[in-house]
Order: sequence, then structure tokens, then C-alpha cells
Amino acid sequence: MTPNIGDTVRFLNSVGGGKIVKIAGNIAYVDEDGFETPVLLRECVIVATAGSPQPRPGVFAEPKPQAAPAQPAAVSHAAPEPVEIEETEGGDTLNVVLGFEATDLKNLSQSSFEAYLVNDSNYWLDYSIMTRADGDTQWNLLHRGCAEPNMQVFAGEFGRDDLPAMDRIAVQYCAYKTDRPFALKAPAMVEMNLDTTRFARLHCFARNTYFDTPVIALDIVRDDRPARPLKVDPATLAKAMGEKKRADSAPQRRKPQAPQAAGTVEVDLHATELFDDLRGLGNADILNAQVDRFREVMDANMRRPGTKIIFIHGKGNGVLREALMKELNHRYRGHDVQDASFREYGFGATQVTIRQTAAKKQR
Repeated sequence: MTPNIGDTVRFLNSVGGGKIVKIAGNIAYVDEDGFETPVLLRECVIVATAGSPQPRPGVFAEPKPQAAPAQPAAVSHAAPEPVEIEETEGGDTLNVVLGFEATDLKNLSQSSFEAYLVNDSNYWLDYSIMTRADGDTQWNLLHRGCAEPNMQVFAGEFGRDDLPAMDRIAVQYCAYKTDRPFALKAPAMVEMNLDTTRFARLHCFARNTYFDTPVIALDIVRDDRPARPLKVDPATLAKAMGEKKRADSAPQRRKPQAPQAAGTVEVDLHATELFDDLRGLGNADILNAQVDRFREVMDANMRRPGTKIIFIHGKGNGVLREALMKELNHRYRGHDVQDASFREYGFGATQVTIRQTAAKKQR
């Protein structure tokens, strides 16, 4: 039986009770000696209904034996009670960030990790966070709940032993307001890779606007736009990896020839493509050779406007890409620069398109 206003109740999981004077959603306000105590309705046990004889003050009769109630879910998805929310300027644009914080940043090999969801908006957010390993087809629920506007919520803790099952992460969400009209936001799901090796590298934990300590942060929604879903065809990926493995094992380096007309040039700057034998070479020697190869290809194509050059430099620690960007911002400025297609090259390639105006300046 659901308690109503005027019923006398006792508390299921704590000492006390009294008469219900107000009910707001799933919260009952119980009068205890002149003080109104908010209690979940499901935590109230009816002692006497409104209009029936009341028990003596301070004495609450035990309810009649009945079947054990079903246990409530760990997290309720019921809509939050309408409450007055102080909205922030610009908060009608949805921004959601998922951050991972190490409990012991100085000892990552032994640390566990805490997940937090940041709801930077004036909207309530119903969400669920799921993970799976690359080889799995089924997902595991990490956390689900409802985030208040402009709030950060704890979304679970996991250890290093859990990381192998977290190669992929997905976040589903639905945004709305409870106390006023609002612009509709489309429910969405964002799925992305989670490079779990980052949890072992200190430099991968960085400062973030929403956190007091360094974290690994993933943008789920930025300025109302969900993060672009990452979908890679396994067959295409396997083929590309096989071709790259064969290229790396080739005894002789192969230098792609520049085309005679505008087109696309692929240049692999990996050290194994530039040297037959790496013995005796330091990092500086390799980097200098890679930059020289970059300049050679750029100079050869400078008078071919419209030519697209794909420089494959690998992900690595970013030193080579930084050196290439320095060249493009100074020696070869004026050309169009962007990340190459992820589907074809992964995260380790940069595309340069030769422009007419820039080509003239280089003559």
C-alpha cells in the first residue's frame, strides 16, 4: 500500500516516524514532533491510515507480516523532482566530459581509478556508461544514473585488472529540463576507443578545466555535438596491419616517387623505411633523416599545386609530428595541413595539400 497524506508511518531503515504532511514525487515529508523530515516513500511503513485510530505518541505498531518487497534498483531512473535550478549563461549548450582520475598518481602500477561524468549544461542528464574488450560482442555496464545540471558525478571505480575489458567505451544519454520549457536535445550514444595503455603513463594524465587533479579526459559532447563515433572495419584494419608488417620487414627501403602531375603522394617516414640498418644510430640522427626526407618530398612537389602528400609518421610520442609542423609553419607555410584519413592511416599521418600561392612564394 502506498502511503498518503495524513497516514501515520514509521521509518523502515531508521528509528522514528510520524504523520505525513506532504508528498512531493517519491519524497514524503513526515512530521516528527514539529519537524518535517523528508523520507523516501518506499522507506515509510504505514502504521495507521488517515482517519483511523492513531497509536499512542511515540509508539508505532509493527505492520502485519507480508511478503518481502522487491528490492529497489541500485539507481533509479525516475525523473527528478522539479526543483529550482540556477541556470548558467551559455548552459543551454550541452557539454559532457568523462574523466578518469588515479587514486595514487605517483604509483600508477598499483593505483585504482575513479570515473567521473561532468554535465556542463543547464539540462538534467540520464546516462549509462558501458565498456567491452575489443574481442567481445557484448557490453558491460560500468555505471548509470541521472546527473544534475552543472554537476560532476562519481561514475564508478575500477582497478588495473579491469582494464583489459575496457578497450571500448560507450555513453548513452538523454537531456531534458524539469521546471521550465527547453530546446529539445536528441538522445544519442557515443562509442570510442579507450587506449588502456594510457593508464600506465603519467604524462597521459593532464590538467582539465573540470578537475582539480590531472585526469584522462574524454569529450562525450562538445557544444551540442556528440563525439564522432569511431567505426573501423575489422577486415580493412587487418589488411592494413598486414601490409604495414610486410613493409616494415622488407630489407631494402622504398622511397615513393613523386608523380609527374597533381595527385596523391604517400611518404612513409618510419625509420625502417629510411635505413637498412638502424644499428649505431641515435634518436637525433633518425629525426634529422626523417626531416630531410620530408623536405626532399616537399621541394619536389612545390610546383605542382593541388598535389596531396600523405606523410606517415606514426603516433609515437609526437616528436616527429611536432618537427614536421614546425617546418610547415615556417619553411613551407601557406599550404593546407590536416590529419590524414583515420580509416586509411590511423592516427599517425598528416596530409599536406600544395597551394598555388604558396608554391609561387617558394620559387
